[in-house]
Amino acid sequence: MRIGIIVAMGKEMNLLEPLIENKRMERVRGNRYIFGKIEGHDVCCCQCGIGKVNSAITTLGLIEEFDPEIVINTGVAGGADRSMHVLDLFVATEVAYHDVWCGPGTEFGAASGYEVMLKTDERIPEICRDAKTGIEVRYGLICSGDKFISEAKEVEEIKRHFPEALAVDMESASIGQVCVMKGVPFNIIRVISDTPGAEENISQYENFWNDAPRETFDSLREILKRL
Repeated sequence: MRIGIIVAMGKEMNLLEPLIENKRMERVRGNRYIFGKIEGHDVCCCQCGIGKVNSAITTLGLIEEFDPEIVINTGVAGGADRSMHVLDLFVATEVAYHDVWCGPGTEFGAASGYEVMLKTDERIPEICRDAKTGIEVRYGLICSGDKFISEAKEVEEIKRHFPEALAVDMESASIGQVCVMKGVPFNIIRVISDTPGAEENISQYENFWNDAPRETFDSLREILKRL
């Protein structure tokens, strides 16, 4: 299977890259793509940069250049619910924007021409329910916007519109929108790095990169093995 894998940050790519075998690198339209194999699958991995525009442009380029059968966005996310804890593995069943409203007569969170909730590919949640990742796995809605969420009042505002939200980030919904636009299945696999609203939120996020075990990204390998 041809699988496109997108991360936002260099720290995430540093955790992903060791999983790739037979690596070769190419630059296309200014983007750096790493081609290779993970668990027998042909993969194309790239770093999009933080935010909706960066992730949308990179996703479109990945699809046009690599023609993946599925796109997976992995990396870290903030927890948006009391049930979420640092180092939980989150697998999205839906994605939505928490900072989009196109005006009267439209639904909050819906990009023009799209549903509010964009459904992810069902295969990966099914695989995760059977796979033994060694860490807690949660399933549900992730909400995206162009702001790092760090305060309780920000989470409360998101939950006012999306009470079922379990995680927040800055790329998932835009990646999902491009995949829906191009007819490519997608999913989001994120590790919870911090819990916005907690007093130690910023230090949680900063310390996560020092404390996170490699097993959190190795769970991706276990998922791909079964895909």
